[in-house]
Parts: sequence; C-alpha cells; structure tokens
Amino acid sequence: MAIEPVVYGASDRPPRGDYARAGADYTCTQDYAAYTAQDHDTYARLFRRQAALLPGLACDEFIAALPALGQRPEDVDRIPRFDEVNERLLRATGWQLVTVPGLIPEVPFFTLLSERRFPVTDWIRRPDEFDYIVEPDVFHDLFGHVPLLFNPVFADYVQRYGQGGLKAHALGACEQLSRLYWYTIEFGLIRQHGGLRAYGAGILSSSGELRHAVQSPEPQRLPLQLERTMRTRYKIDSYQSTYFEIDSFQQLFDLTEADFSPLYERLRGLPELAADQVEHPAALAA
Repeated sequence: MAIEPVVYGASDRPPRGDYARAGADYTCTQDYAAYTAQDHDTYARLFRRQAALLPGLACDEFIAALPALGQRPEDVDRIPRFDEVNERLLRATGWQLVTVPGLIPEVPFFTLLSERRFPVTDWIRRPDEFDYIVEPDVFHDLFGHVPLLFNPVFADYVQRYGQGGLKAHALGACEQLSRLYWYTIEFGLIRQHGGLRAYGAGILSSSGELRHAVQSPEPQRLPLQLERTMRTRYKIDSYQSTYFEIDSFQQLFDLTEADFSPLYERLRGLPELAADQVEHPAALAA
C-alpha cells in the first residue's frame, strides 16, 4: 500500500519529505548521510539564535532540559543523531524519537504518541526559509518538542494526548482535540515567576513568536479551559491572536484525565470561535 503525505493547513503545494521511504506506520530511518554541510550550518545557526532568546521567555523546565539534546549553543555544529538522543531520553522518561518523512495522518500520529514514540521530521528548511517555515522541520521538532519530553509530567501528558486522540478519531472529534494540541503542546504558555513563559514548541522554535506570545500586548491570553480551547480555531500562517495559559504541567495533566466523550457531545451543539475572537472574562464561565 502506498504511503500518502499529509497536506498541512492551507498550503497549496505538496508537502516535502520522501514518503516512499516510510513503512506502514510512517516511520523510517534517519538518513544522516543525506544532510549537507549547509543543512548542519542552518540547524546550528537556528539553535544558537533560539537558545540566546530563552532566558525570561521560556519556561524553567524547557531551559533545564535543553542540554539533554547533547549540544551547547556555543559549540553546536550539526544536526543530532536521533539514536544518540534516544539513549538519554529512554533513561529519563521511557520515550523514543522515531523518524518520519514529514507530516503524517492522525491515526498513525496518535498511535505513536500513545506508545511513547515521538515522530521527528528528518529534513531541514532551506536558508531562504530561515525565519519562517509552514511545515515542521527537524529543527522545530527537535529543539521545540523534544526537551520537554525529558520532563516526566509533560511526557505523560503527551502520551495521554495520543491515547485520547485514538478515542477522538473513533468519535469523529479530531478537529476539537487538535485544537488542544495546538494551544498546549504547540503554543502553550505557563505562569512562572509572576509572569508568563512559553512551553509550546511552535513558540519556542520561533524567534518572532517567542517575543510576541510572552511580551506583546496584542494577543489575548486566557486561562486554559477545555471547552473554550476546543472551540477556538487557530492560525497556521501568522502569529496567534489567542494563547491559553496554565499554572503547572501537573494542572495540564490533571485537566485531561477525564473522559472527553460528554465534552465532544456538548461541543457539537456550540458554534466555533474565531482565532481572534475576544470575550469578556465573565462570559468564559457561561
């Protein structure tokens, strides 16, 4: 059976990645020899730039875990080998990285997460895409996502999300659950040190959105509430207009412990909310 790529959001071009290399579960081996000197240089420059921006903007847990990638900003010079990261990750939380050629369908994605296997794209952006790329590449996946998989509570949350995703697929509720992923794992904020810090990979791997999400007065920032979050559409081609914040990773884990089936039923009778829709705080509890 041929493996089909996934179209990302509103992009009108075919996604990148050599899907002919992928097995039935969409995983493949990291073709490390295929990386060019330019590829390694692009990764190293991205790593150094983002690492320099983290103090005061990224959450403590992310900053503490970043060295687990096995690289220091001052001497990073290459894309990591996934098997080297896996040695440390397995000992820390029982997770493993698996290589994928690009975006993959919902069921294989949820299945991998439920098995504590995190899919990492193996190609890297071109130099002309240094500041922005539509599809997630190896830098986004490794730098943005993997450090927090070394945190036991967050790692358990990601697995729980995968398990919930398989249930949501059976109930026809993947769109609602995907918004929870977007506003937590990709674009989540957490309260620390009397202010806000980023923990979402989409924020942490973007120099512009990191400042925008944490410091800009423009977006609205709301306490994470499942119904509100799952009703809210999101943007893939610009900075977010709305972010949701938590107080701790334990709060996030506990919030997703319940069976979402009744929530999905309730959401079917409610209208979606625009990504930039502003509501009075009192209305959020209604």
